[in-house]
Parts: sequence; C-alpha cells; structure tokens
Amino acid sequence: MDQNRKKRELARIDALIAQGPFTDTWASLQKWRAPAWFEDAKFGIFVHWGVYSAAAFMNEWYPRNMYIPDTDEFRHHEEVMGPHSAHGYKEYIPLLTGEKFDADAWAELFAQAGARYMVSVAEHHDGFQMYRSRISEWNAAAMGPHRDILGEMAPAARGRGLHFGVSSHRAEHWWFLGNGRRYESDITGEFPEEDLYWPSMAEPADQFDIDAQPWPSEAFLDDWLIRTCELVDRFRPAVLYFDWWIQHLAFRPYLRKAAAYYYNVMAREGMTGIIQYKHEAYAFGCGIPDMERGQFAEAKPFLWQTDTAACRNSWGYTLQNVYKEPEEILCNLADVVSKNGRLLLNVGPKGDGSMTDEETQILRAIGRWMDVNGEAIDASRPYRVSGEGPTQAGEGMFTDNTPPAYTSEDFRFTARGGCVYVIAMKASPDGVYRVKTFGMRGADGSHKYLGRVKAVTLLDGMRKADFEMKEDALEIRVGDAAVNGLPVFRLEVE
Repeated sequence: MDQNRKKRELARIDALIAQGPFTDTWASLQKWRAPAWFEDAKFGIFVHWGVYSAAAFMNEWYPRNMYIPDTDEFRHHEEVMGPHSAHGYKEYIPLLTGEKFDADAWAELFAQAGARYMVSVAEHHDGFQMYRSRISEWNAAAMGPHRDILGEMAPAARGRGLHFGVSSHRAEHWWFLGNGRRYESDITGEFPEEDLYWPSMAEPADQFDIDAQPWPSEAFLDDWLIRTCELVDRFRPAVLYFDWWIQHLAFRPYLRKAAAYYYNVMAREGMTGIIQYKHEAYAFGCGIPDMERGQFAEAKPFLWQTDTAACRNSWGYTLQNVYKEPEEILCNLADVVSKNGRLLLNVGPKGDGSMTDEETQILRAIGRWMDVNGEAIDASRPYRVSGEGPTQAGEGMFTDNTPPAYTSEDFRFTARGGCVYVIAMKASPDGVYRVKTFGMRGADGSHKYLGRVKAVTLLDGMRKADFEMKEDALEIRVGDAAVNGLPVFRLEVE
C-alpha cells in the first residue's frame, strides 16, 4: 500500500471512530457488554488453515523454526526443498492447493458437532492472508488455492446458524521470520511493506517482555491496524480474536483504535462485536479474556473462553499430529462451562482443504453427545458451585498436555430452566452416582442442601433414574444402563 493511500485509510479509520458511540479510550470501551448470543453459546470451532498446513511438519510455527539452524524444521526444509538461500517459506504456497476445500461441508460438520460459533484464522504469524485483501497480494485469493477462503466460509457458516468470527495473529509477524536474516537465506535483503517477508525483525529474547526491543515501528503498527479494520469491513465478524503478542506496549493505542472502530462499525448495523484477547492486552471489561490451552480452577463472575486444539502438539495439520480422545474434550467442555467459560476447539485441515479423519471422528463424537446432552450445555448458567470430586483441572495456560484422570466421583454442575444438571466426568461401573453437594447434611451434622429433588432424569434415553436424598449425598441409581459418553442427569428441584 503506497503511503498516500495509507494516510487516507488511517484518516478514514479516525473519522469513523470519531462518530462513536465508542471512542478509543479504555473508559469508553469498558462500556461494552457481551451480546446475548454469546452468553448462551458455550462451544465454538477454531480453524487453523494456512501455508503451514501444506508444509505439514511439527507445528504451525514451522515458518519460524525452519530458519533456525540445528532445528528439525531447518533440516527438514533442506531435505525437501533445498538450501535456504535459494528456497524459502514462499515455496510452500503453491502446495496449499485447497482443491478439497468445501466451506459448506465444513460448516455442516461444525454445526452437527453442536458448535454455536466458529473462528477462522484470517492471518497467522507467517503473514499470509486467507482472504482476498486490498493490502497485499500475498493472500489465498491471489495465490495458493486462488480462492477467497474466508469469503466462502462466512456465508457458509452463517447459513448453518453459526456466528462467524475471524482471528488475527499478525502482531507476531514483526519478528516471526526474522531468524532468516542471521545468515544467507531468501529473507536476506529489503522488502516492501506489502511483501510476505516484511519486516522480519530480530526476535525478542523474551517474547513475553511487553517492552521488548526493537519496538514495532509506526509503519508496522499502522499496517496492523489497517489489516484489522479490513477484516471488520469485509466480514462484520461476530468475534474478533487476537493472539497473544498484542500485549506489547507498542500496540496499546492501536488496540484501542481497533476496538473502537470494530465496535462502532458493528453498532451502526445493530450488532455487537466481541473482542477476544489474551493476557492483559485489553483493559478488563473491554472484551472476553481467553486462556490458551487452559482454564480457571474455579467459576468466575465474568464470561471467559479457553481455546484448545483437538490435536495435542499442533494447531495446524502435520504428519506428526497426536489427537485427543473425544471423552477428554467433553470433560474439558463440561469443566469450562461449569465455570462460566466457553470452549473454542481447534481443528487443522490438510493443505488440500480436507478435514482429517481423526478430527472428523472427534467432532462427530462430540455431536452425538451434544444431541443427547446439549441442554446441560447450551444456554446454561453456572450453578452456585461448579462441581465436586477428588480431581481438579489445573489452573493456567498450557495445562492441557496432561489431562486430569477423572473418576466417577467427579461431577460438574450447570443450571438452566429451573433445573440443575449433574455431569458425571466418568461413567460409574455399577451405575451408582453419589453427589455430595446435594446431601442433606454436612460432615458436622449441619444442614447442607435445603432444597428438594423431585425427579432425576438421565438425559441419555430420557430415562427416569431411581434416587434417594441421603444425609451425605444424593444417590442416583441407573443400573447398568449404557450411556453415550459422560452421563448427564437433570435434577428437577423445588
């Protein structure tokens, strides 16, 4: 984008912000409130699909790591592509063929899984845009699959009743390819601002240092803002998700502008957008905090989200992917929802645009469970306690590498329509479930649960269950009845 055009675009952004109702101040942005649909939506699908999917080696950080000598990615690249001086990351773009990409089929699969929203990666750290862009030719409509991927995905998702969102991981592009400048590679040299390899700056020693040097330049930050606003203009996304490096201090004024622009554009059309962010990038209350591959230990009074992947070791497709079992993901969903959170589950399609068999099977298994038990998830609210049992999920990001070993004594609770839902995190071998939260008296003999359980229904098959309110627990007996995944009980109370 030439400088005169960039100036005009920045002036246009400022003019729209000035029209309100939001201004680019934290005080104004904290007046934002989440839309009703997001209060009810508990499960979404994230999609990481890009050039790294065609490289299909190790994980989606391949474009960074392939330029670092003595890494597996560096050696792999030389073996399959040749020396870095003559063959670089750009050569993977033609391998992102997308000939099997079917937006309608993707959307149908996500809807059948029980998702209520989806977020598609618009631009990852590598700088390649997965939509038709006015800013750079390095996008999927101009090369690679030669298709406007997000342009096809948005109407397909909305046509299946999914709220459509986009994610920007552009911030990390400031340094993501910079290791290629440390020796003779195809990144050596100068590039125009719209080039895939611009700016390729030195990687900070500490990626979480919010004052890391060199600071992103004004040119890069302006470009980041314009790209973000282009996503808003093109897609009117229900969700605008930002990855983590935006917490760097240099981005703060630009984050406020991006939020004000986005919220104003949506408000003018009678909609409410949602910014999802990590760490402390945004002032609390300006959007939805996101916890990557992790969760909170206790229920929170605010709405939050965790994003995790169906694959344990990568967000994008690779030949080395290790996939989770559906029951682990369902346990994660139940745990998160009981604590007022939402689960954004990622899938990584292949370079040809097809879903892997493993992820397809995972989504179908989740869908079967949601078809039976979804009333305990969709539109639910937290109960006064999130759960009980000897097993707790660890608090914090990146805690999902070791899944909790839940037992049939572990339960998570939700509430909806005057009922309480008890989600057993593991089926009991004898069909007996003892839920201590609903016992009449505590261990010291004091009164505990003062309500009355009128009926208990096992949602699988809508079968009435035998139950007894005992001093120390509500005992539910379903015999050896088979269940579809985690058993869920509806308690009718008075």
